[in-house]
Amino acid sequence: MAHSHTQAVHGHSSPRSSASNAPSLNRTALTATIHCLSGCAVGEILGMVIGNALGWGAGATVVLAVGLAFASGFAFTMVPLVRHGFSTGAALRLALAADTASIAIMELVDNLAMLLIPGAMGAPLTSVLFWTSMAAALVLAGAAAFPVNRWLIARGRGHAHHH
Repeated sequence: MAHSHTQAVHGHSSPRSSASNAPSLNRTALTATIHCLSGCAVGEILGMVIGNALGWGAGATVVLAVGLAFASGFAFTMVPLVRHGFSTGAALRLALAADTASIAIMELVDNLAMLLIPGAMGAPLTSVLFWTSMAAALVLAGAAAFPVNRWLIARGRGHAHHH
C-alpha cells in the first residue's frame, strides 16, 4: 500500500489551502504517521525475523532492523515519487525531509519496547510472544511518532513537503 503524499498523485490540497478543502492537521499527521509506519514496519519486521532466525544477539538484530526500517521507509516514499516523474535525487531529498525524524522516533520506541518486553527478542518466530510483542512495539512506535509528525507538519516540515 505504498503511496506518495504529493498533490499530483493524490490530488490532495495543501493543509494551508482553503479550510473547506484542507484535511485537518490531525488527519494529515495521522496519514503521514501511518504511511511512515507502514514502510518502517516492513524493514523492522524483516530485520527482527532475519536476526531471530539466524540466532543473532539483540544488538546485531536491532542494528539490522533499524537499517532495514530506514531503507524500506524511505523506499515507501521514494518509489511513488520516482514513478510520477521526480528524479531519484529529488525523491531521496523529499524522503529524507519527510521521514527521517518519524522513522528515528519509531525505531527508538519500537526497539526499546522489543528489548523491554521480557523474552521478546529471543522468542521463536513461531511464538505468540514474538508477534504480539512486535505488534505492540509498532503500535507504541506509531503513537510516539504521531505528535512529532503533527508538530513538523504544522511548521511546514516533514510530510508537509509533499503537499
